[in-house]
Amino acid sequence: MLPIPRALLLVLVLFVTSGLGAAAQPLPDRAGPVLLTLTKAGGQTLGLDRAALAALPATTLRTTTIWTIGPQAFTGVTLRDLMARFGARGQAVRAHAANDYAIDIPWLDVDSGSALIAYARNGKPMSVREKGPLWLVYPYDSDPIFRQETYHARSVWQLDRVEVIP
Repeated sequence: MLPIPRALLLVLVLFVTSGLGAAAQPLPDRAGPVLLTLTKAGGQTLGLDRAALAALPATTLRTTTIWTIGPQAFTGVTLRDLMARFGARGQAVRAHAANDYAIDIPWLDVDSGSALIAYARNGKPMSVREKGPLWLVYPYDSDPIFRQETYHARSVWQLDRVEVIP
């Protein structure tokens, strides 16, 4: 039989290496209004304000769009990083806009890291008039596939909810 200290060490090592001990870093206290509600496949909901989104790994994507003039720099969090941070998994996500527009986006877009929830454009927060405060965008200039209507339809502006579909 293992002595107690070695047994505790073994349990601790197994706990940490199994992923059960990987505690998520806490989000900052909500300082502003909820910009995005994430609903996980089990029904758990999380409300994220600008500070919570900004606390996640930021990505800046430079691209043109059919809705803007000239190249734009979008800064935000990828769907992949958002889902990984909150342990969300599914077959697809349903992205909802403030006007109740909704579209299902295959999990492949999440896994690829191509979908970005932008909270800034050209270094500034986006107003509702500018398709904000959140806009789901893709790297349209990186591949002709992103310039197809399928991806234009998935580019939800005034994004306010993301629901994981099991």
